[in-house]
Amino acid sequence: MTLEGPPIELRAWRQFVAVAEELHFGRAAQRLHLTQPPVTQAIAQLERALGVRLFDRTRRRVALTPAGEALLPEARELLARAQALPRRARAAAAGELGRVRLAFVSTIGFEQLPRWVRDFRTRCPDVVLELAEATGDVQLQALARGDIDAGLLLHSPGAAPPGLSCLAVAREPLVLALPEAHPLAQARPLPLARVLAEPLVIFPRRLVPSLHDAVMGLYQAAGLPPQVAQEAIQMQTIVNLVWGGLGVAWVPASVQQFRRAGVVYRAAGELAPAGRSRRAAGVALPACETSLVWPPQADNPALHRFVEFVREQLRATA
Repeated sequence: MTLEGPPIELRAWRQFVAVAEELHFGRAAQRLHLTQPPVTQAIAQLERALGVRLFDRTRRRVALTPAGEALLPEARELLARAQALPRRARAAAAGELGRVRLAFVSTIGFEQLPRWVRDFRTRCPDVVLELAEATGDVQLQALARGDIDAGLLLHSPGAAPPGLSCLAVAREPLVLALPEAHPLAQARPLPLARVLAEPLVIFPRRLVPSLHDAVMGLYQAAGLPPQVAQEAIQMQTIVNLVWGGLGVAWVPASVQQFRRAGVVYRAAGELAPAGRSRRAAGVALPACETSLVWPPQADNPALHRFVEFVREQLRATA
């Protein structure tokens, strides 16, 4: 409601509601622990401020006018909201009320993140989690601008972006994705040298520099330059390009949950280094880590509540 003139104090609305519910000035005054004249004067002042009559009064009865009846539900809601303000202020300071803008990479969205969101909303129903899928480079830019509160991003183990508070939430190996019809798809063991000679589908370095460098290091160690056939941003897109026959790809193991018919995944234990026998042990592939990161100076209590919640989840599943 928009009113001209000075704002009307809550006390006036409290007196209006009391008279409207009692329909008797004397009983309303008793309820408010006041004498009757101040209540009568307050209602008259309220009516003058609004420019409308709220009550029809005679010696025998008090009744709400249509304007009074229309205002009563809103006045009750106003008083209820005012009464709740101290509790909501304490809840906001404790991180039980507020908003967390969280960006995430697709790999954490397969299993962990949906479970965390569900359980966190059960525990803190008044905290709004705003989710946005984004690559690591986009997340870092958004954090620098203050557009998001925290991010879940990929990197090589121990290579989290500097200058940010960091909580490692997942570590997993890379696996090889290749077309089901590829001649190497069923090879046992899978010769690493032949794999490294295949066209490669990979994400651009700017997305995850540390992980990109780790994959390139695998080729460098074998003395085989990578034959990059195509770059793609999203892991699902990379897998789809593998299905299309553009090449093979090294992806986090969690991507296997993106069940793309026509694509098979091979783990490190199925790969044999070049120059070793077919019975040779598997090779060590690079691993990747997902971390929850946020600005160290962040003063959002709801964010800190979410971080502590994630820590609890990690301890529970350790």
